[in-house]
Amino acid sequence: MVRKVAILANGGDVSGFNAVIRGIVKTAEENGIECYGFIDGYRGLLNNNFIRLDGQKISSGILHTGGSIIGSSTNANVFNYKVEENGEVVYKDLSEQCIENVKRNEFDCIFTLGGDGTQKSARDFSVRGLNVIGIPKTIDNDVACTDITFGYNTAVSVAAEALDRLHTTGETHHRIMVLEVMGRYAGWIALESAIAGGADVALIPEIPYDINKAVEKINKRIKRGKRFSVVVVAEGATPKGGTLTIENTRDNGKGVDNTKLGGIGSRVAKELEELTGLEARNTTLGYMQRGGTPTAFDRVLSTKYGAQAMQFAIEGKFGILTVLKDGKLDSVSLEDVVGENKEIGAVSGNTKESNIRKVTMDHDLVKTARRIGICLGD
Repeated sequence: MVRKVAILANGGDVSGFNAVIRGIVKTAEENGIECYGFIDGYRGLLNNNFIRLDGQKISSGILHTGGSIIGSSTNANVFNYKVEENGEVVYKDLSEQCIENVKRNEFDCIFTLGGDGTQKSARDFSVRGLNVIGIPKTIDNDVACTDITFGYNTAVSVAAEALDRLHTTGETHHRIMVLEVMGRYAGWIALESAIAGGADVALIPEIPYDINKAVEKINKRIKRGKRFSVVVVAEGATPKGGTLTIENTRDNGKGVDNTKLGGIGSRVAKELEELTGLEARNTTLGYMQRGGTPTAFDRVLSTKYGAQAMQFAIEGKFGILTVLKDGKLDSVSLEDVVGENKEIGAVSGNTKESNIRKVTMDHDLVKTARRIGICLGD
C-alpha cells in the first residue's frame, strides 16, 4: 500500500512541470498519501535533499506558473557522476546512494518527470528494485511510446507567435526571416510551428536538406511578387552529406549528451542571402520556448498526467511511463521506452540505441506541410 511518495523533475525546464506536480499532490492528498519533492532532480535524490509538498501551501497556486518549484537538474547521470577527488575529476556510480536514500526515507514510489535521458535512468533504477513511474516531459516531443509530451504545446505556441512577428518584419523590409527553434534529433516544433505560423520553408533533423530546394521555393515567391519569405529551422537540421552544427562540446562524462547545438539558423540565413539576393536575418528563439506560462492545453495535459501517474501508484503499477495513446491515458513499460539502450548507467539517451520518437514521413504533419506548399528541403 502506497503511503509516501516523492517527485523529481529532471532535464531542461518546460511549462507544465508545476501542473504535473500539482496533479500528483492533489491526487495523493485525496487518498491520504504524503507527497515530497526532491530538490534539483537526480542531484536532490543523490544528496537526499527534499521537501514536503503540501497542497495547501507549497503546491497551491502553481498551475499557471512556468519552471519547477522543486528545481531540475541537467547532465546529472548518477550512474556515472562527476566528482572531484584529490584535485582530479573522476566519474563514479553513485546510484546505490540514491537507492539507499529512497529506502531510508521509506518512499513507496518515485515519480520521474523528464525526457529520454531521465526515463533511461528511471528504467535503470527500476531494474535495481525501486518503484518508479515516469511522466514524459520535453519540448522536443521526442519521448518514445507517447503521442505527446507536456511542455511541447507551449513551445510550439511560442514559436508560432514569433513567426507571426517575423512575418510582418519580413514583409515590410523584403527580407528572408529565419527562425531557429529547438529540436535536437526530432523536428516536431519546427514542423508544427511552421504550419501554425505560415512559414514557407521548414528544415527538420529527419530530412537532410538541400539548400537549393529552399532557394527554389523562395525564388518562386519572388516571381509571384512575394519579396519576403519565412523559414523555420530546427537546431538539429543538417544539410545533405553534412553534420550537425555544434556550438561547443562539454565534458560531463558518458551517459549525457555533451554536444550543445547552435548556429544552424545563422548558417542557413547566410546561404539564402547569398543565393537569392534578398537580405536574410536569423532569430534564435532559444530558451524563450521553455519558460513562462503554460498553454491551457499543457495545463490540462500535465494535470491529467500527474493525476493518472498517482493513480497508477495507488494501483501498484510500477516500472512504467504514463502515456497518452490515441487520445487516452495509458502506460507502457520503461523497458519499451528505452528501446535497445539496455546497459545500466552507460548512456542516458539520444543514442542510436535509444527509442527516440521522431517525425515519420507518413505523419499527418508532413503530409499537411507538403500539401500546402511548405518546402521541407528535399
